[in-house]
Amino acid sequence: MPREQVEMRIDVQDQQEMVGILGRNDEYLHILQDAIACVLVARGNVIIASGSEETVNLATQVIEELLFLYRQGLPLTSHDVRYSLRMIESGRQASLHRMFADTVLVTNRGRQVKAKTLGQWNYLETIKHNVITIGIGPAGTGKTYLAVAMAVKALKTKEVERIILTRPAVEAGEKLGFLPGDLQDKVDPYLRPLYDALYDMMGMENFQKYLAKGSIEVAPLAYMRGRTLNDSFIILDEAQNTTPEQMKMVLTRFGFGSKMVVTGDITQIDLPNSKRSGLIEAAHVLKNVPDIGVMRFAEGDVVRHEIVAAVIKAYEQYDRAQDEKQAAKLKEE
Repeated sequence: MPREQVEMRIDVQDQQEMVGILGRNDEYLHILQDAIACVLVARGNVIIASGSEETVNLATQVIEELLFLYRQGLPLTSHDVRYSLRMIESGRQASLHRMFADTVLVTNRGRQVKAKTLGQWNYLETIKHNVITIGIGPAGTGKTYLAVAMAVKALKTKEVERIILTRPAVEAGEKLGFLPGDLQDKVDPYLRPLYDALYDMMGMENFQKYLAKGSIEVAPLAYMRGRTLNDSFIILDEAQNTTPEQMKMVLTRFGFGSKMVVTGDITQIDLPNSKRSGLIEAAHVLKNVPDIGVMRFAEGDVVRHEIVAAVIKAYEQYDRAQDEKQAAKLKEE
C-alpha cells in the first residue's frame, strides 16, 4: 500500500529571507529535494513540502533550522544545508540548535563567527574550559581560524593583555637571517594565515594599532626560548612541524593568566624523516593531564567546499593502500 501523502507549509518573512535559505537558483532547495525525496515548492513567501509524513517532517525541521541560522545573521552555504540534514536525520537537532545559537565573536564588519559543526563547537568548548588545548585535524576544519577568534575575544574582553602568534618556519629551518628585512618581514610569510584571520576579525587599522602597542606579537618559534608568557593568549600553528624538543620548549613558556592553543595537521608533516613530530608526541603524553584538552577533528568537520573533503578522503585512501602495499612487500622479502 502506498504511504499517505501529506503537505506542510513553512512561512518566511520576505523574499530576501527566501533567497537566503533556498540559495542561488534554488540550489539548497534542490539539495534537500534530492536527499529527502519529497517535493518542495517555493511560492511567494511560503515553502510547501509534500510527500510522506516522515519526509515532510524531516524537510520541515531542516528548513526551520536553516531559517534559525539565517536569522542569526550568517549567510548559508551548501555545507550548512547538508550538515543540518545529517544532524536532524540522526536525531541531534537539539545539539545543532544549541551550536547555531552560540556566537563566538562579531567581526569588525559585523559578521558573526560561529561553529559550523559539532566538532568545531566541541573544540571551542575545549578551549573555554582548559588552559591548553591541542587541536588536530585536516585542512578546512577551522582549527586555526576559531583559535584566533577565541584569542581576539579574550583580548577584547580583557581576559588577556596580548595575543602571541607563532609558527615553525620549517622551510628555512628557523634560520631566518638570510631573508631580507627586519624580524617582522622575515616571519610574515609563515604567519600569513594567522594575519588573514586577524584582518578578517579586527580590520586592518585595528590590527595595526594592536600590533604597534604590542598587544599582538608575532615571532618564529626559536624566539620563544627563555621567555615566560603571562596574561597572554598563545597560538602555535602548524605544530605538526615542531620537534618534540621545540614543543616542550613552547609548552613550558606558559605563564599565569594565559591560555594556549596548539593546532596542526598530522597528515602534513614536513619534518625530515629522521625527526619525530612534537605534535603527535604531545597529544599522547598530555592526554590525561588536568586542564589540557586534546581535540581531534574528523572528516565531517571540514567546512570548505565539498571538494576539499573529497580530496582529503581520497588521499587518506591512497595512503592506506600504499601502506598496505609496502607492508605486503616487506612481508614477501
